[in-house]
Amino acid sequence: MKQLWAPWRIEYILSKKTDECIFCEYPLKDEDRQSLILYRGRLCYVIMNKYPYNNGHLMAVPYRHVSSITGLDDETLSELMNIARLAVSCLAKAMRPEGFNTGINIGKAAGAGIDEHLHMHIVPRWTGDSSFMAVLDEVRVIPEHLLATYDKLHPLFNKK
Repeated sequence: MKQLWAPWRIEYILSKKTDECIFCEYPLKDEDRQSLILYRGRLCYVIMNKYPYNNGHLMAVPYRHVSSITGLDDETLSELMNIARLAVSCLAKAMRPEGFNTGINIGKAAGAGIDEHLHMHIVPRWTGDSSFMAVLDEVRVIPEHLLATYDKLHPLFNKK
């Protein structure tokens, strides 16, 4: 039997499920740390992925509920890219990755887990982070608790 310790998953397992869009719902709450929202812009925000591909996996998300970049106006699209750049900068300072994967999956066929609300993934990468665990066992090892990563990144996003 394979076991992987992921203490943050119990919150999701026990939580009340909703049909509402989490990318619309979370920004309405006044609990950014609990919702994992690191930064709020005027038209877009940055949120941590609760089920990350890698430690520090973030998402840049427009507040507007659209499923494709074709549904965004130029100002929102520009801010989306600017906060993605901010996310890369903050991750570089806090975690010193050797590279990044960034991208937008548009539609289920393209791999979008939540295809009704556009979001851009920003994933820090290190040489060797695709270890034998991921290759042979389809298991990812996230070495730091999500809230510890949040506490490390939040001050970088919100410098006064």
